[in-house]
Amino acid sequence: MNNNSDDYILAKSEPQVSLKKHIDDGLVIMESLEKAFPNLPHFNYPTYWYLLRLCIIFHDLGKSHTEFQSLLKGKHNSWVKQRHELYSVPFVDGLKVSDEEKLIIKLVIAGHHKSYDDIFKLIEHSYKQAISNRFLLELNDELKLNFESEFSKKIDSEYIKNLLKGYGVEILDFIPELPRKLILNYKKNPVVLKQNMFFYLLFMIGGFKQCDHLSSAFITKLELLEDNDFNYLEKKRDKLISNGFDFYPHQTEVVKSVGNVILTAPTGSGKTETSFLWLQKQMEIDGQGRVFYILPYTASINAMYERLGEDIGDKNKVGLLHGKISSYLDSIIERENQFDSKEEKQSAINKTKEIYKTIVTPIKIVTPFQLLKNLFGLKGFEKGMFEWIGGYFIFDEIHAYRPDVFAQIIVLIEFVVQHFNAKVFIMTATLPKFLKVEIQKALINYTEISAEEELYEKFTRHYVVLHEGLLVENIQIIQNDLDLGKKVLVVCNTVEQSQTVYDLLESNFKLLLHGSFNSHDRFTHEAKLKDDYIKLLVGTQAIEVSLDIDFDVIYTEPAPIDALIQRFGRVNRKREKGICPCFVFKERNDKDKYIYQNSAVIDRTLDVLKLFSKSISEKELQYAIDYVYPRWDENDFLEFQTIYNSLTESINLLSPFVYSQKSEEDFYKQFDGIKVLPIKCEKEYLNYLSSYDFIKAEAMKVQISKSRFASLLNAGVIKKKHYACECMNKNSIFQTFYFTINRRYSESLGLQIMLEELEVKDNSELFL
Repeated sequence: MNNNSDDYILAKSEPQVSLKKHIDDGLVIMESLEKAFPNLPHFNYPTYWYLLRLCIIFHDLGKSHTEFQSLLKGKHNSWVKQRHELYSVPFVDGLKVSDEEKLIIKLVIAGHHKSYDDIFKLIEHSYKQAISNRFLLELNDELKLNFESEFSKKIDSEYIKNLLKGYGVEILDFIPELPRKLILNYKKNPVVLKQNMFFYLLFMIGGFKQCDHLSSAFITKLELLEDNDFNYLEKKRDKLISNGFDFYPHQTEVVKSVGNVILTAPTGSGKTETSFLWLQKQMEIDGQGRVFYILPYTASINAMYERLGEDIGDKNKVGLLHGKISSYLDSIIERENQFDSKEEKQSAINKTKEIYKTIVTPIKIVTPFQLLKNLFGLKGFEKGMFEWIGGYFIFDEIHAYRPDVFAQIIVLIEFVVQHFNAKVFIMTATLPKFLKVEIQKALINYTEISAEEELYEKFTRHYVVLHEGLLVENIQIIQNDLDLGKKVLVVCNTVEQSQTVYDLLESNFKLLLHGSFNSHDRFTHEAKLKDDYIKLLVGTQAIEVSLDIDFDVIYTEPAPIDALIQRFGRVNRKREKGICPCFVFKERNDKDKYIYQNSAVIDRTLDVLKLFSKSISEKELQYAIDYVYPRWDENDFLEFQTIYNSLTESINLLSPFVYSQKSEEDFYKQFDGIKVLPIKCEKEYLNYLSSYDFIKAEAMKVQISKSRFASLLNAGVIKKKHYACECMNKNSIFQTFYFTINRRYSESLGLQIMLEELEVKDNSELFL
C-alpha cells in the first residue's frame, strides 16, 4: 500500500506505523519470549503460544474503524473517545477454536489497555443498550452510539479477513456484538488464584502486554544469557589455580546443586561468584529465565551493577532498578562525558531507564520493592509477574529488612517457588535461626551449603576492644590512629552524631557518608571511596552496605550484633593486615533509642562481644547472633505475622484486569521518606528547572522521615512552594511544587537538621 493513501491502515500515528507492521513487530517479540521463557509452569497447554499469537494478531483490528483512522491521520473525525479494543473483540467469534479459547482471547483483547471497571463505565456512557423496557431508557440515550451499526458501517470486515489470511488465519461469519456482557460477567466473577484458569489467563495477558509494549517501543530483541557470559568465573578460577589456590569448597559444591540453595559463608568468601556458579548450573539444566539480584540498599545495587557489567563484559545484559536510578544514571553519564547537549543526555537517561524497566536485560539488580509491587495488584502487575516465569532469584543481605518487609519477601518467595517454576538462592554470613526457619518454610525444598570450618578459621580478621564511655568523648584516641597514618573508619548511629565527630577529627583526606546528603553529593562521596587516598571515613548505617572499602581499624558506637558484623566487615576486608582491632564504645547517646529501640538487644550484644577480645572467629559469629536474637521479638513477630497473613490473603484475591486503586508512586511512599530542598540549594534547583534538567533538579533534594517532616512542617521550618515556566515546546506551562527546609546544608556535611541556615533568601513563587 501507499503510505499516504487514505486506505493505509495505521496502528500508530507518531511515528506512523501500519497495523500490519505493528502486528509483525509483536510477533517478533513473541518469538523472543519463547526463547527467553521456556519454563511456563502449571500447564503444558500446547495452545499457549498459539493463542498468544492470535491475541497479537487480533488485538488492534478495531483500529481499522474509519473514524479512528481519521484521528490517527490528523483529519476531522467523530471518534468521540471510543475504545478500539471493543471493535477488535467481535472478530474473535469467527475463529475456529473452542469457546474457552475464544473467551481467553476476548478477555485479553478487551483488557489490554484499560481496567475492566474503566472499560465498563465507557460502555455504559457511550453505547446504547438493548433494553426491552422502554421506561428504562436514559434521557440522553439518543446521543449514544449504536455499536452494531458503527461496526457494520465503519469497519471493513473484508479488509480484515484478507489481512488475517496473510497470517494463515481464517474466520467465519460473526455477529458484531458489543462486548458488554463479556466484561460485566468478568466484573461480577473475576478469575482469582484458586481457580484453574487464573495462571493461564495471567500469563496470557502478561505475555501479550510484553509483546505489545515492547513492539510499540520499537524493541526487536531480548538479550539472553549465553555460556560465554559466565566465562569470567572460569578465568577467575584459572588465575587462582595459577597462584596455587582454587575456588573455596562451598563454591565447587554449589555447582553440583540443583534447585533452591541457602548458602552460609563468611564475608569476603566470594558469595557473589558462588551465586553465579549456581546460576550457571541451573541454566544448564533448565535453560533461560530472567535473573533478579535483590539487595536492600541503593549503594550496593549501584556497586553490583558496575561490578557485574565489568565481569560479564556486556553491560547490555545487566540492568538495575531503584528509586534514585535517574540521578545515578545522570552521574554515570556526566562522569563519562558521553553527550554534548543536555537534550541528548536526558534522552539517553530516559531510554536506558525504560529499557531497565522492561524484560530486555536478562539480569536485573533491584530492591525487593520493585518485585513486591506486583503482589499488591498495581496496574500492569500481570506484565511484571510474567517476567518471573522460570526466574532465578538471588537474595543478598536478606537479614537487613524490617519485619514488615521481610514478611513480604517471604510471601514473594513462596509465590514464585510454588507457581512460577522459579529457583531461589539465598546467601548470608550470619542469620538468626528464627528468620532462617521462615525462609526454609517458604522454599519447601532446598539444599543447604556452608563454608568449611577451616575457611572460617582463615577468615579470622578482627578482635574486639570494648571501650568505656561515649565515642564522641574519646576523639583523641581516634585521632592518635589517624596521626599514625592508619586508615580509620568511624561509625555513628545518627546523622547528627556523625557530623559532630567528622568536624572534631583532623585529616587532609577525610569523608563523611550518611543518608542526609542529596543524591548528587551522595554519589560524589561514594565515587571518592573507590580511591585509596581516603584516610578517614565517618558514617552511619550507610557504610554497612556492600561498599568495597578496606580500613585498618574501626571505632563504632554500640549497635545490634548483626549491624556490628557488617561494620567490622569493612576492616581488613582482604585479610592482608593480620588481625585488626574493632573498638566498640559501650555507652549510648540519648538519640540512639530512636534508631535501635530494643535496649535488651544492645545489652546482649555487648555481653557476647566479650568473647572476642582476642579474635573474632567467623564460626562463632552464628553463636553470637543466636545469643543476641534467641527468638522473635514479640512486637516484631506480631508485625511479621500480620503483614504475612494480610498479603497472602490479598494474593488470593488478585485477578487479572482488576487493579488496586493505589498508584505505583503511592506504593513506594510507604517505604520511603519525603524529599525536601535545603534553602541553600534552592537557587541551583530553580536554575535546573528553568533549563529543563529535571533529573539534576531532583538530585538537589534530601530525604527525611515522615515523622520529622510533619514536625518541621508544623514548626514552619518546612514550607511548600510553587514553580511554573513555559515548557520547551512553548505551547503549555510546566508547573510543580516542592518543599524547602530552612536548615543548614553543605557538600561535606550534608543536611544539618538542628541548625538553621545562616542566610535565607526567599525564591518562592518564581514564574519565568
